[in-house]
Amino acid sequence: MCKVDIEIPDESLLALKTSPEKIGETLKMAAAVKLYELGRLSSGAAAQLAGVPRTLFLSRLAEFGADTFRLSESDIEGEARIG
Repeated sequence: MCKVDIEIPDESLLALKTSPEKIGETLKMAAAVKLYELGRLSSGAAAQLAGVPRTLFLSRLAEFGADTFRLSESDIEGEARIG
């Protein structure tokens, strides 16, 4: 496993209303959500990056303003024809 050290300004911790102990979890979840949203990680891989079970990851997407399901226009049209 890879470990990454980053410096976080105190102002960022204050703005996020979090502690130095919790910022790692917050940033891992935010990164996982964004990478999932961009289609760079599957929900399972994103959950693993965030360090949480996949079901918890999917349930927390709304907190970050991300959609749980990513369907293309053709996927939606296909679903409409089937239904």
